[in-house]
Amino acid sequence: QVHLVESGGGLVQPGGSLRLSCAASGFTISSGYMSWVRQAPGKGLEWVSDISSFSSITHYADSVKGRFTISRDNAKNTLYLQMNSLKPEDTALYYCTRGSYSVYDPPAGQGTQVTVSS
Repeated sequence: QVHLVESGGGLVQPGGSLRLSCAASGFTISSGYMSWVRQAPGKGLEWVSDISSFSSITHYADSVKGRFTISRDNAKNTLYLQMNSLKPEDTALYYCTRGSYSVYDPPAGQGTQVTVSS
């Protein structure tokens, strides 16, 4: 059974940094694409970033390019999202999920809340 647990969110001032983690069980994260998606209050899901299975090719939404970095630790079966230079518009509930920009699974975890505010 696929199980994803996101953590690392919190309240941070504009310009600050956070590192999100996603611990996976029931499958191997290196077996396919993995993505981070987010949902801001009152808005739909927004794809943020993905990482490929074998070559670790990464892609980013224009809104986070140059500020966020996706990575994974296969030994720990964990996905990460390093977020720097955070902006108030990054405030959202962040989820990890299987898939890429074009097709990804509906988020199954609880997500982790990121709030950027002074």
